[in-house]
Amino acid sequence: MRQGDESAFRQLYDRHSRQVAAFIFHLTHSAVDAEDILQETFLTLWTSREQLPAIVNPASYIFIIARNKTLDHLRKIARQQKLVDHVWANISATADALDLELDARESQQLINTALSRLSEQQRTIFRLSRQDGLDHATIADKLHLSKSRVKNVQVETLRFIRQFLSQHAEFLLLLCLLSNF
Repeated sequence: MRQGDESAFRQLYDRHSRQVAAFIFHLTHSAVDAEDILQETFLTLWTSREQLPAIVNPASYIFIIARNKTLDHLRKIARQQKLVDHVWANISATADALDLELDARESQQLINTALSRLSEQQRTIFRLSRQDGLDHATIADKLHLSKSRVKNVQVETLRFIRQFLSQHAEFLLLLCLLSNF
């Protein structure tokens, strides 16, 4: 084979290819990968035939080449899987953030719709309380209302918003379900 005798190579292939393929399949659990690695093994043997040392046991030499090629293949798969896992984690985190942002926007739109159905005074008190963080006494002073009036308007407003959101609960449930897919 060292002199390029193809029939000698064919005999070597015919004699050892089944056992080598079974060995590779045992390590990879993939018939396709086993066939590819088997071909690479014998291709390496053929292309480096002129540099081959005097081989006493050709089967052992072929199995060593096959083992090394298989380990290289498994390492490559492991690196690819780590890369896929890393990319998927980044995509999932980004998608989750986008889903949360979309859900928040759609929920806020629903709240804004509810607020648009309130009186000007109710909207103003709600904004000062919930968005600006002012307490009832400060709002009462600012709007020249009694503290109890501000509290009553706030209670009415929150009751209305809760009712409005509960009437549109199907929409919010649909948003949650869609964001999970």
